[in-house]
Amino acid sequence: MSTHLQSPIHLQLPLSGMSCANCAGRITTALNKLDGVSATVNFALEQAAIELTSPDRLPAVLESIKAQGYDYGSETILFQITGMTCAGCSARLNKMLAALPGVISADVNFSIEQARIVLVPGMQTPAALREQIEALGFGAQLAQGSASGRRQQLLEREAQEAASARQAQTRVIVSALLTLPLLVGMLAMAGLFPWHLPAWLELLLATPVQFWIGARFYRGAWLAIKNRSANMDVLVATGTSAAYFYSLYLLLNLGMAASGQLYFEASAIIITLISLGKLLEARARRSTQSAIRELMALRPETATVWRGERWQSVAIDEVLRGDRLRVLVGERVPVDGRIVSGESELDESILTGESLPVPRGEGDKVLGGAINRSGVLEIEATTVGEDSSLSKIIALVENAQMGKAPLQQLVDKVSAVFVPVVMAIALFTLLVWYAISNDFGQALLAAVAVLVIACPCALGLATPAAIVTGTGMAARHGILIKDVDTLQKAHAIKALIFDKTGTLTQGRPVLASWSGNDEQLRLAAALQQASEHPLALAMREAVGKDAVLPQPEAVEVRVGAGIVGEVAGHTVAIGNGSLLDQLGIEVPAQDKQPADGATRVWVAIDGVVAGIAALADTLRPESPDAIATLRQRGIASWLVSGDAPAPVAHIAAKLGLDGAFDSVLPAGKVEKVEALRAQTSGLVAMVGDGVNDAPALAAADVGIAMGSGSDVAMETASITLMRSDPRLVADAIDISAATWRTIQQNLFWAFVFNIIGIPLAALGYLSPELAGAAMALSSITVLSNSLLLKRWQPRAGSLRASESQRSHS
Repeated sequence: MSTHLQSPIHLQLPLSGMSCANCAGRITTALNKLDGVSATVNFALEQAAIELTSPDRLPAVLESIKAQGYDYGSETILFQITGMTCAGCSARLNKMLAALPGVISADVNFSIEQARIVLVPGMQTPAALREQIEALGFGAQLAQGSASGRRQQLLEREAQEAASARQAQTRVIVSALLTLPLLVGMLAMAGLFPWHLPAWLELLLATPVQFWIGARFYRGAWLAIKNRSANMDVLVATGTSAAYFYSLYLLLNLGMAASGQLYFEASAIIITLISLGKLLEARARRSTQSAIRELMALRPETATVWRGERWQSVAIDEVLRGDRLRVLVGERVPVDGRIVSGESELDESILTGESLPVPRGEGDKVLGGAINRSGVLEIEATTVGEDSSLSKIIALVENAQMGKAPLQQLVDKVSAVFVPVVMAIALFTLLVWYAISNDFGQALLAAVAVLVIACPCALGLATPAAIVTGTGMAARHGILIKDVDTLQKAHAIKALIFDKTGTLTQGRPVLASWSGNDEQLRLAAALQQASEHPLALAMREAVGKDAVLPQPEAVEVRVGAGIVGEVAGHTVAIGNGSLLDQLGIEVPAQDKQPADGATRVWVAIDGVVAGIAALADTLRPESPDAIATLRQRGIASWLVSGDAPAPVAHIAAKLGLDGAFDSVLPAGKVEKVEALRAQTSGLVAMVGDGVNDAPALAAADVGIAMGSGSDVAMETASITLMRSDPRLVADAIDISAATWRTIQQNLFWAFVFNIIGIPLAALGYLSPELAGAAMALSSITVLSNSLLLKRWQPRAGSLRASESQRSHS
């Protein structure tokens, strides 16, 4: 007697976060305490040499490394999968991939026909993974890394799908034409028609339907059985074959006397209806993926670049950072850039959800994929390739669509045992019916009905179809949701903390009021011509960009107080009360009153206070409506800022917020998030746009970054808003709730079809033909319900449309 021993698995795992040799020792000790694990960590190479007794020990290793406060390296490989016919196929493929050595996680999405494998670097090659996938009977195509490569792959796939759809449509039409005469036999058996088709003619009509139209079911069933599993194809092939071959048996034994006792029409109708259902299902599934296709189509194939002292057309992948590009009217902006010449209006609707063209001029940033609607532009490329905004948007949407909701885990468990259980029920139905009625034909029909009504397809499509459609619609309206976990949490948010500057306000001070005359303001602006201080910029903007200002002399900046200098023969001083005290200038009593949340700056000319500038970071016009909408939804809104108490309290009072925190440092924002979470006993979201908001965005249950914000904030956040419109926060919560509601509805219908349908079929209340129609209808119902999400409209979008109509009336 011999015992098979599994060979140990060796892997080299990259590590990060170690600061000294003690770190390496700590990881080594922790890993070697695990059963079936032997490890040595090299600090210099930042790598762990690990030996595992079996692949299932890898999750414990990774969890232990994370628990010690370190991280590990990984690589992600994406395949486009063909040949899956139901959730059983995706579950089987997922199980196989997850069990391979070095695989950290595997996600197979039946709805979008993709497999994403995260693995230890170097443990598996794409070619080896592809062989494993093909060994199960599926097709696999490695997803291209570059944006242009993925787009070309998408075009090829669409062409293949279109050709397959045409073939499938032809087969369904032929199948229907062959099946229609067989309905005569069914009507005759029901007493609705006076005569039957000749038995040999029924055989002649049913055979091509069974073995030509139904070949896909036999092929899928054979591959499943060969790999010791079962799927929808096994159910359909078994059920229709039972009806067909029993009819053939009767015909061979009874000859023409078998007319009226045959069930050829049952098998033919089932195959026809299920084939029709699969054709409609494929069309609906393509429709759920329209958002990602539209995003990929935004990237032009070529760009007009200034090279070699002339404008020339080059492939988009050859554009380099710093290149000067020309964009004509009607063309798409090839890459992210900055306008160096020209003015125009850009249509950014598919990128940001902004329904109206946005005016852009010299110095403004532009997004790759936007359509130039009016003037000729010359831009300087700032980000290209995978670093561009469009590429990041596509990556975020793809990542979210590949995710699995927690409810999907239950569905996967059900799908794994679904077909064997159904086959057992069908066999039991056959035996019980035969024992009771002693009529094998009647018993067989009941068993066939059980086999064909039961299908895991609707279960497999319920969650991913809703996620794909929901995240796609969100992206179309400028809301990028990073993952499914965020989608689940967002609709349950109980409290929101808004950063003030740049989130609820414009993010730059403007001159709210000026108590002096225009000439005095002109002198104040002239003194600050060389300053980039926000207050100086606000004053210069107030006098106008084109204003001709005299040159200042003897300029002296007094840190923490203000600025002093000579302008056009006058001594000008601009600053706070401390500066006036230093200069011995008296402030009139009436000018010492607080300025309603604004920052007060005194301007003194020739030793006398000439005027007071009230500088304020004004509210975004959308902020009041954003807060009101959240209040209607029962969500508390708080404000946090590093600013002084007066301006923070003014903003909070004006918006009617539930509370405000002022003078808060970045680390303090994290504390406020945690405190509010404890206070509300619910999920807390943080909305911000700056680098200093990143820690709080990470600490919150849901971090929401404004599109005008820093890259750090957007990378940390779990939701990115592509427009600086706080109303999108409520829209993000709404689309999350709508998607989650659709997932629950889909799962309800998918389970109801099977929970009610299988017993009805087993009890003989459903004929095989009706059972086949119900099975096809179940998948179509789930997909159609998911497509209803395409009717979702953001509140911010509807308000912009109404505002536009009012402005044009």
